[in-house]
Amino acid sequence: MITISLCMIVKNEEKVLARCLDSVRGLMDEIIIVDTGSDDRTKEIAKRYTDKIYDFEWIHDFSAARNFAFSKASCEYIYSADADEVLNEENREKFRILKENLLSEIEIVQMYYGNQLSFGTIYNYDRELRPKLFKRLRSFQWTEAIHETVRLSPVVFDSDIEITHMPEKSHTDRDLAAFRRLTENGEALSERLFNIYAKELFVSGKDEDFLKAEEFFTLAADDGGLSMERLKEALCVIVKAARLRGDYLKMYRYAMKDIASEGVSEVCFELGEYYLTAGIFDEAAMWFYNAGHEACSILNIHCSGDLALYKLAECYDKMGCAESAEKYRKEAGLWKAEE
Repeated sequence: MITISLCMIVKNEEKVLARCLDSVRGLMDEIIIVDTGSDDRTKEIAKRYTDKIYDFEWIHDFSAARNFAFSKASCEYIYSADADEVLNEENREKFRILKENLLSEIEIVQMYYGNQLSFGTIYNYDRELRPKLFKRLRSFQWTEAIHETVRLSPVVFDSDIEITHMPEKSHTDRDLAAFRRLTENGEALSERLFNIYAKELFVSGKDEDFLKAEEFFTLAADDGGLSMERLKEALCVIVKAARLRGDYLKMYRYAMKDIASEGVSEVCFELGEYYLTAGIFDEAAMWFYNAGHEACSILNIHCSGDLALYKLAECYDKMGCAESAEKYRKEAGLWKAEE
């Protein structure tokens, strides 16, 4: 049987920390808690479960904090968890069986991360596989019978264990502030972070967040160095920010860049919002229909689903077409995002 160190970074998690630790009690051989500046009872609660509690001065870098936590681990494997995660009884048993039977050559175990759509997260699906269990010390092995080379890719096992995500609050304000700090300091975003910034804006950002992000995404779009996928994400943000500011010339200019290369739902949705506000309801209905039925979403799946359908119903209500309005309202109520 393998041994496992639980490594967590926490700050002001008094409401959920015990729930998380109780759900993994008995599965972990070592619990390491790294606190990044709590001023509530978080560390007091942590002391009920472990004496391995460390302070880490917050430097606005989650990776640095997690690396510090991992450096304190001493078991064969490290399980990385957040305080708002829970393992139910069914998945506790699956975890126990995994622990008893895991082959030593497995270096990363992925587990399903579930309950994503219930809390306004940046994800457009309810569950996804995430790496959660890591071999602490990696063994390098030679591969190939001829022209031998060292295997660099980790051996990954996709388990059927599902972790339930149950946050008490949204971290959107914190995350968007962090993105603004990075971009205002002139730091380049990786493709992954660029995507997450745009996605977090569309899923849970406020109007003011779009306005603050507009300059960064405009400069990125105009630079010419973005892949088509990243460019379309930037256009979504720019079009919405320009509409919110009432700069309809800019809104249209950047919207047409998207429409010319197979438009996405988010841009169609924003054009629908423009025409709806302008009182041109038949034009608004056309764009909301395109958002919901003709285009695909790339940042917020609701723009191609229930949000577009409810807006269609609103347009038909305005035009006095009660039957069509009811049809789309019913369709919106039955809509469900695919996993």
